[in-house]
Amino acid sequence: MDRTLAGGAPDTVAGWRAAADALLSPPCCTFHRNMEISSRYAWLHSQQPTYFKWAAMAAIASHHVRLVLYPFRLDADRTGYVDLPRSLSRRRMLTDDANTMREVNNAIYDDIVWVHLAYLGAQDGIGTLRRLLGPYPERAPLLTAFEAIDRGRVVLADETATDAARRAAADLVWAGNLALLQHEQRAVVQPLFDRLSGTFARLISMGSTTTFEVRGLRQEVRYFTSFSLYSLTRGFSGAVRTRTVPRVTRFEDRWRWLETSVVPRFRRFDADPDLVGRTLRRVVEEAERYASQPCLEPT
Repeated sequence: MDRTLAGGAPDTVAGWRAAADALLSPPCCTFHRNMEISSRYAWLHSQQPTYFKWAAMAAIASHHVRLVLYPFRLDADRTGYVDLPRSLSRRRMLTDDANTMREVNNAIYDDIVWVHLAYLGAQDGIGTLRRLLGPYPERAPLLTAFEAIDRGRVVLADETATDAARRAAADLVWAGNLALLQHEQRAVVQPLFDRLSGTFARLISMGSTTTFEVRGLRQEVRYFTSFSLYSLTRGFSGAVRTRTVPRVTRFEDRWRWLETSVVPRFRRFDADPDLVGRTLRRVVEEAERYASQPCLEPT
């Protein structure tokens, strides 16, 4: 962060976006970029683990996306060098959808990370966000989310706050992070998901699970959730009401799963800081291993 803001804190949206972009290496292959983005989310969470819950969820989700992006490594040689043009021409449908998932991963980073940096790095974080986001109605959800996080932060930082006030403040922090997730899914992810092929949409609906990378069967069961299983149980009434087959690529279906199944499990997971730390360290370590392998320079 200090290196990124060596020239002083920016005073424009463009400046903060450039600061977020500066956290990443020069553009290289899709697979490496995904791993690096995952690592940067983990770093962001480490700066304010009490308040930046979205960043931890984003690190784990982005880490899982690497599996979807595997088609971009089908033509990697023994050194890790990727013949991207050949990969792209091998299976057009597969790579078109994988490319959309790549765009999703990049778009989330571009839309939300700079806001965290501004809140973290400006002298008056929430004041800076009000100035930068206030004039733009489409960015109102981001500002509302951080205002909730900031109100919770103020109470939690107050050593004289009562236990009841601290519990309410912790819930407020989570509400703000949930609002960030909802904005991400509605405004950033959904327009790109609408481009996915029907076949790919069905495949990822069947395969969408969240485990938070936990080791150990007992812990896996505690934190595991599957979109398909959820749709057949707790989410079944929604399918009956709308008379549609649930798909993770449809915002309403996906959001019910995230809000009522994924996030509650993550809150349980987040209650163990050591477990969260070990999980995010694995994300960073895997990104570092891939960073040591060469990839295709973009043309």
